[in-house]
Amino acid sequence: MSEKTIENYGKSFLVLILPISFLIVVVVNTWRYLLIGLLVLMVINLWQQYRWEKWCEGVNPLFYQLIRENQGKITPVDLAIKGNFSGKEAKRYLEGKAKEFGASVLDADNESPSYYFITASILGDILDSSEATEKLPVRPVTKEARSLLAPPPQVAEQKEEEKQPESLPETTEEKPQKPLEEQLVFGSLIQSELAKRLGVYSSTIYKRRNDPDFPEWTRSRDPDGIAWTFSRKNREFFPVEE
Repeated sequence: MSEKTIENYGKSFLVLILPISFLIVVVVNTWRYLLIGLLVLMVINLWQQYRWEKWCEGVNPLFYQLIRENQGKITPVDLAIKGNFSGKEAKRYLEGKAKEFGASVLDADNESPSYYFITASILGDILDSSEATEKLPVRPVTKEARSLLAPPPQVAEQKEEEKQPESLPETTEEKPQKPLEEQLVFGSLIQSELAKRLGVYSSTIYKRRNDPDFPEWTRSRDPDGIAWTFSRKNREFFPVEE
């Protein structure tokens, strides 16, 4: 190794050793102040955490009240209005509760998502809404339902013609699809029947049934383009009259 190469290595080492030496000197002379600053930051952090926990304890009664009133559905806006505090605090609080209770979140990417907390009473309502139709009293189909579901005469004739094939093998028999008018034995559908018709889970119907856009949401998924609305009184779903 040449003398010039050794000199270059020495200069590179000095470039590294000088900042390190300076840092060691600063730490040795100011370690007491650095330790005090670190302790102060820890105390501030613990104090903020303590204040947040005390604040959450005061908000808990409002949170449980809204859960009962809204059947498990709550948004940061609802909580902020009820408690008269900022939406940022409400969202942070609900995020913590969602992790604590394992709540499902709808539209999590939005600024105001919806949180669903399932309680025992709410779960009971879901199961009650999913009972078989045999337990419901027999009622005739309403005029509104018939007017919505009855196809025009021309369409009906066209469907009858389509149902009659020219020639079919004797061994093959197609099972005709059950029309919706026959499904609406009581002029309405329960939650499990509507979920099956729309091709979604029953819990999805339960979560969305009180939303303002529920009729349009059901129309977009209904095979016949029919909009549905939920009746709180009857706890059933009826076609929306056009």
